[in-house]
Amino acid sequence: MISSAMQRLKEAIVLLIFAICSKAANSNPYRRPITDTQESAGATAAYCLSWRLAVEANNLRAWRTVPIQCLRYIEGYMTLGQYERDLNFIVENIINDYIEEIILENDGSDAWILDVDDTCISNLLYYKGKRFGCDPFDPMAFKTWALKAECSAVPAVLILFNKLMEKGIKIFLITGRDEITLGQATLDNLYNQGFIGYERLILRYTCLTYCLIFDKFRVDCI
Repeated sequence: MISSAMQRLKEAIVLLIFAICSKAANSNPYRRPITDTQESAGATAAYCLSWRLAVEANNLRAWRTVPIQCLRYIEGYMTLGQYERDLNFIVENIINDYIEEIILENDGSDAWILDVDDTCISNLLYYKGKRFGCDPFDPMAFKTWALKAECSAVPAVLILFNKLMEKGIKIFLITGRDEITLGQATLDNLYNQGFIGYERLILRYTCLTYCLIFDKFRVDCI
């Protein structure tokens, strides 16, 4: 009888201790409640992720600047490693799942087109000074920057470039940069960063170029 009572008492004590511990765990004084500021930050991050996805999928038309509330999000994405990881993952899959499987016809007609700005070479330092796209595009400031020919290569794309060269694929580089003012600086920048041996760099002709061509044609016809 006494033994049975003692057993029930021990069980009651164990249950009591368990209940106390459970309550203490659920009311952890170190666990801070979610504040309005944290909730707002979470909503901003979610919005900026959706905005970035829409831009990358080309589903957001006529956007001119990065929303100001996304400045820190874009800065973090570009500078804290995620951008590089995304590029490395994509290029690795392009090389392993596509380029390595290509069987060339050796007729000289296999070609690959790469953009220059922020594909082959990076303008990250320039855009850092422009709040990562939150400021409107400034053509004169960008021209001044591009003339320095100091853009660094995007490492993953340089790896892709060299793999294409090894495969015997002709590479064409295209850019919206003006040929007259930025042509030589762009050529020098690409060469200095290791982009050597491509088929051709195609730049944008300006109105002045077209005018010169038209004038020459008119003189020849007179």
